[in-house]
Amino acid sequence: MAKCEICGKGAHFGNNVSHSHRRSNHMWKSNIKHVTAKINGANKKIYVCTQCLKSGKVERG
Repeated sequence: MAKCEICGKGAHFGNNVSHSHRRSNHMWKSNIKHVTAKINGANKKIYVCTQCLKSGKVERG
């Protein structure tokens, strides 16, 4: 599973709990994109979450 290379956000794990309180495994995936970003003046493809893109932590190349 991909992780954001800026903030480290990745998949989260837990349980789905039904009305009768039976538990089953569940995985929440973060909204992560493979984008071309400008790093040290050069363009490089990295995985970035949409929150980092929206906040301006990453400059797209």
